[in-house]
Amino acid sequence: MFSKSDLESISQHGLSLEEVNKQIENFRNGFGYLPVVRAAVIEDGIMPLDNKTAEFYAANFTKSAAGKKIVKFVPASGAATRMFKDLFEFAANGSMNPYIEKLVGNIEKFAFYPTIKENTGDAMQTVKAVLAYGAELPKALILFHSYPEGPRTALEEHLVEGAMYADNNGMVYIHFTISPEHEAGFKKVLAERQKALGEKFGVRYEISFSQQESRTDTIAVTPDNQPFREEDGSLLFRPAGHGALLDNLNKIKGDIIYIKTVDNVTHDHLKGDTVLYKKAIGGILLSLQQKIFNYLEMLDRGVDDITLEHIRQFVSSELCVKLPAHFDSLNDCEKEAMLRKILDRPLRVCGMVKNEGEPGGGPFWVNNANGTVSLQIAESSQLAPDKANLLKDGTHFNPVDIVCGVTNYKGDKFDLTRYSDPSTGFISEKSKNGRALKAQELPGLWNGAMANWNTVFVEVPITTFTPVKVVNDLLRPQHQ
Repeated sequence: MFSKSDLESISQHGLSLEEVNKQIENFRNGFGYLPVVRAAVIEDGIMPLDNKTAEFYAANFTKSAAGKKIVKFVPASGAATRMFKDLFEFAANGSMNPYIEKLVGNIEKFAFYPTIKENTGDAMQTVKAVLAYGAELPKALILFHSYPEGPRTALEEHLVEGAMYADNNGMVYIHFTISPEHEAGFKKVLAERQKALGEKFGVRYEISFSQQESRTDTIAVTPDNQPFREEDGSLLFRPAGHGALLDNLNKIKGDIIYIKTVDNVTHDHLKGDTVLYKKAIGGILLSLQQKIFNYLEMLDRGVDDITLEHIRQFVSSELCVKLPAHFDSLNDCEKEAMLRKILDRPLRVCGMVKNEGEPGGGPFWVNNANGTVSLQIAESSQLAPDKANLLKDGTHFNPVDIVCGVTNYKGDKFDLTRYSDPSTGFISEKSKNGRALKAQELPGLWNGAMANWNTVFVEVPITTFTPVKVVNDLLRPQHQ
C-alpha cells in the first residue's frame, strides 16, 4: 500500500507505519458510540452554584492557590474565516440580506472600524473592507472591544482576564496554541500592548506559545478508505482537531490550568461574573483536590472499614463516580485498589451554562469499562441514534469553561496522555480540490481526551459565556 516515499513522508510527520495503519483501520471500522446513560442535570451530575456560594469558593481559591502555579491555556490556532462566512457570500453575489444590513448599519460600533474607516462606503465597499481587515487573521488578533485608551484584541482580553483570576503573586502565565504563520502577529501585538496592560493591572506576564505537533496529524482517505493522494501522488495528512492539543496541554508546567476558548471574552464592564465564577470553580477544584490527597495519604497508611466507607461516599457523592454493582462483593484490598485508582488521576471542574440554543457539547452520565458510571462531555455525534432522544433531556452545555488539577498527591505531574480514550475519535467528510475525502479527528480535548479524568460539573451563569462565532456577535451588548 505504501511506497518508499510514502514511508519517508510518514516518518517526517513523526508517525510510525503502525500508527498510520491503525488510523486507516479506524476509518474502516469506525468509532463506536459513547455508552451514554442519561443527561446530567441540576442535582443529578450538575452542582448548582449561587452567588453567595460562588463567593465562598472564590475566597477559598485565593487562599488555597497560594504556592501553586496557575496557568491559563488558550487554544488560539484557528483562523477567523468562519466568522466572515456571510460576508464572503455577499461579496460573491451582492444579494442584500438582514445580516449584511445589520453589519453595514452598525459598522461604526465595531472596535476595528477606525482601522477600516477610509475604505468603507456603500455596502459592497464596507463588506470588502471588513474582509480585507479580518478574514485572514486568527480570532485572537481581531479587535473585539473599544475602550477610551484604545481598542483591544481578543488576545489582549485574555491577558486582562489572566490578571484578574490567574495571578501568581504578581506573575501571570498564559499559554497560547497558535499556527506558525500567525506567530509574528501575536508577538507584534504583545510587543505593543503587554507592558502597558501589565502596568494597568499591576502584574507581569510570561506568555508562551506552542504549535500543534505534526505527529498528531492523521492520514486522509478516499470514500472507499484508501489513502488519499495529492495530484503529485503524495499522501495527505490533516490536523486532527483540538484533541491534538492534548500533547500541548501535557507539556504545560503548572499545578492548576484554566482552559478557555479564544473567542469567549467580554468587555471589562461585564467581566465581574467571569472573574467570580472562574475563581469559584478553581476553589471547588482545590477543595476536592485536598480531600483526594488526604484520602490517598490515608490509603498509604492503611484504613479501617469506617474510613473506607467515607472514601466510598466521597467518590460517589462529590466526585460523581458511581461504583459498580459488584463493589460490595470485593474484599477490602480490592476495594482499596479500586478507590485508589479512581482517586489518583487528573481532576477537572467544568462550568456548565443553561442551554439557550447555542451549539456545544453536553454533560452526560456515561458507563465505563470498569463498571463505574461517571460524568463526561459528549458531542451529539457521539450518541447512538437510539440515544439521540437524551439530547432533549439536557438542560446545560459545555462552553469550555474548565479548570484542571494536573498534579498528584505527591506533587508530580500526571501524564495526561494516559487518561485519554482513543476509541472516542470521530470521522468527518471533507474535500480537497473538489475531491471527496474522509478525515479523522482525535478524541476532543475536553471530550474523549479527558474521558478518564475525575470530572465535576458546576452550573455557572450565562453571562460567563460570550463567544464570537460570527462577526455580528461583536454587536451584542457583551461586546459593546
